[in-house]
Amino acid sequence: MSGVWVFAERREQTLELLNIGRSLADELGTALVAFATGGEQAAKDYIKHGADEVFSLSPLAEGQPLEAYVPVMVDAARREDPDIFLICATRRGKEMAARIAAQLNTGLGSECNSLKLDKENKSLIMERMMFGGAAVQTIVCTTRPQMATIPPRTFEQAAAQEGREGKITELPAPGASAVKVIDRKPKVKEAVDITEANVIVAVGRGLEKQEDLRLVQELAGAVGGEIGCSRPIAEELHWLPEDRYLGISGQKVKPALYIGLGISGQIQHVSGIRDAKVIVAVNRDENAPIFEAADYGIVGDLYDVVPKLTAELKKALKNS
Repeated sequence: MSGVWVFAERREQTLELLNIGRSLADELGTALVAFATGGEQAAKDYIKHGADEVFSLSPLAEGQPLEAYVPVMVDAARREDPDIFLICATRRGKEMAARIAAQLNTGLGSECNSLKLDKENKSLIMERMMFGGAAVQTIVCTTRPQMATIPPRTFEQAAAQEGREGKITELPAPGASAVKVIDRKPKVKEAVDITEANVIVAVGRGLEKQEDLRLVQELAGAVGGEIGCSRPIAEELHWLPEDRYLGISGQKVKPALYIGLGISGQIQHVSGIRDAKVIVAVNRDENAPIFEAADYGIVGDLYDVVPKLTAELKKALKNS
């Protein structure tokens, strides 16, 4: 059996992979297969969203990590010989993908944001950002399966199709892992997930004092947005939680509107916001790199611009 396989930790991530996976499977004339950890209900849901077959993974024993599924996936791949295997590029997903690729003795494209099929030789052409987004690397895997990890929110989620039918295959329970979880200490996070925000107002070192965050909060409130920041604001000054830091080693976001205040716009930050539909920048330095990425730019001191911008937005919304 050949096919396009997909795996992700969360449902919404799996639906994103089912979207691109369905397109690739149709071009190859093969089946689309998804892994599910949520039993029959999850399996039927994935079939409804485009999967032809779902490999249902048995529940893990207490204390076993998700990585315990790796041997089960490897055995299935050796038996079925898939053409392509896509895994969501979360931290855990990337680790699992590396282990699977090593055991299958195949190549792996990491954090690919574009996938195309060369129909002539049925090879998967993968593209990924390099040097913080300054360059694009093209990768072709010459071994089977052709593997890639895909960052969350790279593709839209697959739409549901009522009446779809597919096959559900129960995979054997994983054996005891050499790793056992003995304790869990959840990292305290804010209730808001900034990666899901439709509007983000981000602030950088142009802000002089922590108390002045109220200016940013007022603007964010006027546009119904969430507050983000550059790396120094979170990791050096600790004015905002690290969950709010946007950049190559922070959060990568895809809002409809991004407003950057007093952010210089180095490539490390821009790589985290480049997928925003509209980028607005406010900076007193007309040569700031952020203006190269911006759709709209305002040259001026944020302490002068932000109150005026907030007032105008509130007035416009009130009259709309």
